[in-house]
Amino acid sequence: MSTAPTPPGESLRRELGAFVRSRRERLTPKDVGLPDAAGRRTPGLRRAEVAALAGISVSWYTWLEQGRVRTSEQVLRAVSRVLRLDAAETAHVLSFVEESGPPADAPTWVSRNLLSLVRAMTPHPAVVLDPHWDLLAWNAGYAALLTDPARLHPKQRNLLWLVFRWPPARTLLADWEREARALLGQFRSRAARRPGDPRFAELVAELLSDGDAARWYERRETAGFQPSVRRFRHPAVGDLRLRYVKLAAVDEPGHHFLAYLPDDRDSEDALRRLRADE
Repeated sequence: MSTAPTPPGESLRRELGAFVRSRRERLTPKDVGLPDAAGRRTPGLRRAEVAALAGISVSWYTWLEQGRVRTSEQVLRAVSRVLRLDAAETAHVLSFVEESGPPADAPTWVSRNLLSLVRAMTPHPAVVLDPHWDLLAWNAGYAALLTDPARLHPKQRNLLWLVFRWPPARTLLADWEREARALLGQFRSRAARRPGDPRFAELVAELLSDGDAARWYERRETAGFQPSVRRFRHPAVGDLRLRYVKLAAVDEPGHHFLAYLPDDRDSEDALRRLRADE
């Protein structure tokens, strides 16, 4: 007998409840200014303590963790404050406000204008990603810096796959652990908003076969995008410092344009040499 699929709204509420519970369990009474009573059988704050500090009933907070109630921004902000969530975690929680609804599907094609922009960025690496972070378009600079996605299986043309499952990434990215962990946190926030999406499920299953990704994903770590300088150690041209720029495509909702811009003259020269060596 087949089981009826879980309604999207219910799946989202369950995901939110699990995340909130994981953050409650990492706190101690001392973290929120409460006396540390002896005899606690479970880690973290009690539900009653969170509810009292957030100004909501214990029943309501319990139902929130169980995924049984609709949520409002006001309640979620209060709970986020009590749980000492950082800016990225708070944004993640607020993304579950049900009035906002699930994100719309992005187009599977890239417009001529956006494709022309990607190509015009060469020798600066540039790529277009869809909501799953699948690579839809890239230029020669991107292929030279990392690897040519055209040589990969279509299911492997994904930013997270490259970071975690493409072996050279761990030496190419000078700060691999920090970068990988931050990207996985951003990806988790996106995947949580589409609990029934088969592509997200496929990617998560692939990522969990990596020990590092599985450990960090289990912790429900989340992160927001932050402009940064990414350091590369390229076997052909040496060290590069590239600024990571991300732009949303207004005329293609769900698509993002990413570019790597040199942070200094040496990196600019290295990018040009990288293209000349092809």
